[in-house]
Amino acid sequence: MNSISDSLAELVSPDFYVDIQQHVTILNPEDEAIRHVIPDVYVAEQPPVAPPPSRTGAVITQPTLVEPLEQLEIHERFLEIRDRRSREVITILEVLSTWNKAAGKDRWDTFQTKRRQVMASHTHWIEIDLLRAGRRPAEVAGKSDYYALLKRGGTIGPYEVWHFDLRDRLPTIAVPLRASYEDVPLDLSAVLTDVYRRARYAESIDYMSDIPSPRLRPADRQWASKRIRNWADKRLSQ
Repeated sequence: MNSISDSLAELVSPDFYVDIQQHVTILNPEDEAIRHVIPDVYVAEQPPVAPPPSRTGAVITQPTLVEPLEQLEIHERFLEIRDRRSREVITILEVLSTWNKAAGKDRWDTFQTKRRQVMASHTHWIEIDLLRAGRRPAEVAGKSDYYALLKRGGTIGPYEVWHFDLRDRLPTIAVPLRASYEDVPLDLSAVLTDVYRRARYAESIDYMSDIPSPRLRPADRQWASKRIRNWADKRLSQ
C-alpha cells in the first residue's frame, strides 16, 4: 500500500491527497476456517530460568510458555483518495488478500458487503487481485490469473477490467478523481517492482519450494521453472 500511495500522491496533488486506512478484525482462534488462512504465529518457548523447588522438596517439572490465542487481529489496509478541501472520499482502492478472498462472514461476505455499498455510491471503487487462489466476483471469475477492476462512482455503466496472466506485464490502470479531472495512471508493474525491492523478496522467498496452488498451466509451469533456474544460476555465479 505504501508503494501505491507513493505512486499516486504526487499525481493527485494539490487538490486531492492519498490516505492509507485500515480495518481490524478480531479473530476467534477456535474458528477452523481461520486456521486455513492465518499462519500459526505463536511461539512456544522454555522459561529462561528453572522454577524453584516446592516446599516439599519435589522438583516441579519445567513448563513450556505458550502465548494465549485470544485477541488475534487481522489488519486490512486500503487507500482512500480524498478531496483536500471537503475531505470527501473520492476513490477507494483495495488490494485483495488471502483473508478477504476466503469464505466466511468475517471475510469474503464482509468484503462483498463493502464492495456493494461503495459501488452503489458516488465513490469510485478499484480492486486489484494479484492472487490466483481464493474466491472472485462472478463478473471476473475464471477470466485470467489476475485482474484489476474499476467501478466509476455514480454510474450504472460497465466495469472497466484489466485482465492479465502470469507471463504478462502488469498493466497501467486508470485512477479516477472528480468528473472535471483527468484520470491519473497507476503503473502496477512499477509498483510491484518497487515492493519487491523494498521488501528484499529476492532474499526472503524460497523459489526452490513448490509453487503454491492452484496448479499452473503446463506452459506457465515450464516458463516459471526456466526463470527460476536462470535466477538460481545467476545467484550462484555472483
